[in-house]
This record gives sequence, C-alpha cells and structure tokens, in this order.
Amino acid sequence: MESNKSDNIILIGMPASGKSTVGVILAKVMGMGFVDTDLVIQHRENALLCDIQSRRGLSEFMRCEEEAVLSIRPERSVIATGGSVVYSDKAMQYLKSIGTIVYLKVDKQVLFRRLRNIKERGVVLKNGETLDMVYDSRSVLYEKYADVVVEEKDASVEMKVESIRRLLSNE
Repeated sequence: MESNKSDNIILIGMPASGKSTVGVILAKVMGMGFVDTDLVIQHRENALLCDIQSRRGLSEFMRCEEEAVLSIRPERSVIATGGSVVYSDKAMQYLKSIGTIVYLKVDKQVLFRRLRNIKERGVVLKNGETLDMVYDSRSVLYEKYADVVVEEKDASVEMKVESIRRLLSNE
C-alpha cells in the first residue's frame, strides 16, 4: 500500500540538529511510528555507520544510505534521516513523495559546539572537507528539499516539537 504524502513527517538537517531526539518525541506526541534511517543502514549492513565509512569508503556508504532510504515503506511515521541523505536526489525525491519534509535548521556555531564526536557519529566528510564547508553546502540542499523550515534559536526539544506540530497543522 502506497503512503499518502500527509502520512509521514521526514526530518532533515545537519548531524546533531536533533532529528532523532525530536523525531522520537514528535512520534509519541502525534501517535505515529518512528523510523531512524541511520539505524536502518546499520541493521541492513550489520555495521556501525563509522565502520561502513572507514572500511568501505564514502561512496559505498552513500550507496548504502540511498538504498536504505529507498527500502523503507513507512505509514504514519516520523522519519529521522542521516544528515548526508540530501546528497542523493533519488532518495530525497522518494522522501518528498511519501511525506512532508521538515528541515531542522541549527545555527552554525551551536552545531559546532554539539559536534564533538564527528568520527563516532559517522558524519560524512569528503577528503579535505571541513565541517564549515559541509554546513554551507548542505544548507543549500536542505533548503531546496524542505517543505517546512524550523529554526532552532535555542529552542528546547519540546518547543521544536510544538513548532513542527503548529507548522504542519497550518499546511
């Protein structure tokens, strides 16, 4: 059975923007399911994200991520995506077809303070790429695909959840 666009809420944004944390609470509050695509990748590949990247390389990780996203068939679910999913137009078009895409936008300095464990988190960085460069290039893509943008501005998780609920009820 195909999902209706309104059935799912897809969270995109930089690593440490709160997609998984906000996603779990949003799903509970709205009585929806929850899918974390990073966990889908780990389950499918039987490996941690950082291990996939270090052992198989970046392009293989990106292929695994795209395949994992394309494999999900959520119904009435909140979906937390990996921060690098926006590099795959195919994955993003699929996500756009099954739900409303919400970009959790976080100030660059706030994000950098949070991202102390880049390697363990499996943050996708190409050779020679800095976190600053990643932020700038991905921000454009997040804006491109987003149906709704929620800016953090030091908001608590609960405040972000309420903002998303309010914005989606006005669509």
